[in-house]
Amino acid sequence: SRHLMDSLLATGMTPGMDIAVAIKGKTVWLEGFGFADLEHEVVIIPGETRFRIGSVSKPITAAAMGRLMDQGKMDVDREVQEYVPYFPEKKFPLTVRQVAGHIGGIRHYHNLEFMMAKHFSTVEEGIGIFRDDPLLFEPGTAFSYSSYGYNLVSAAIEGAAGKEFLSVMQKEVFDPIGMKSTCADKNDSIILHRASFYAHNDSDQVINAPYVDNSYKWAGGGFISTTSDLIKFGQAHLKSGYLSEETLMELITPQVLADGDTTSYGMGWFVGETNGRYRYGHGGGSIGGITDFVIFPEEELIIVVLSNSSDTRYGNVVGRIVELFLQADLDN
Repeated sequence: SRHLMDSLLATGMTPGMDIAVAIKGKTVWLEGFGFADLEHEVVIIPGETRFRIGSVSKPITAAAMGRLMDQGKMDVDREVQEYVPYFPEKKFPLTVRQVAGHIGGIRHYHNLEFMMAKHFSTVEEGIGIFRDDPLLFEPGTAFSYSSYGYNLVSAAIEGAAGKEFLSVMQKEVFDPIGMKSTCADKNDSIILHRASFYAHNDSDQVINAPYVDNSYKWAGGGFISTTSDLIKFGQAHLKSGYLSEETLMELITPQVLADGDTTSYGMGWFVGETNGRYRYGHGGGSIGGITDFVIFPEEELIIVVLSNSSDTRYGNVVGRIVELFLQADLDN
């Protein structure tokens, strides 16, 4: 398994990576490869270096929504405007569940919006980016992945909780799970062990990633975290306890479209198979970071891979690691 990671580094496509694997509640592999900061030659500290996790922010946001569902503060089948009165009515009604499952017709990034460097001080301000755009289709009729949909989910969380989004995240997700190193990727803050962010130019040299400000999308792609925090987060979603059985099932059960087709997405989680094994998880792409995060509930296996380049390609590495570890586990 180690040479799989070494070969990824050797291709030069990533300055640094951190990987964690847990089986049956125990972390069996935690190792950093390469550099958190090339200029200062700071190596990755396994489980402590903080990376941009991109869209793995979505299941983390969905966890806060799940907690509010369990507390009876949120009904995901209500229309979005019930929780977000400032979001304009559209041609069709739109529920929180549909938005959280990417079947609500909210658009994704246009052009260079992914590279935004402007600071947004509230969730409502970030919603201004797309609030007046028409829906792409009638909600429930198609699947169209949307990070902005999660801006809207975070606004609904604020409305349901009566508190600002990041403080709800702290109280309902980070504190109860013990995720001490997960936070909003605030550019002006000094954040201990935050990796530097890299990309590649046209001739494949490593360069500093362009400056972006992720404040327009905390919920859909703006958190930073560590492998050890994401393992804890995975453990909390392996079975009920942190969330009720019913709510956990709602998050990880793929949604069904009007024509009866099933999507491969619940609320905050992609659901499917790797090598015939049932799994749920999420990938994350951000400027200066690629993440893979997978839970195999039947095997009680969780894998997290984080990197600090926009151009890391994991390929089938996760699938191969799964088989290596499950084989080792069976042999014991």
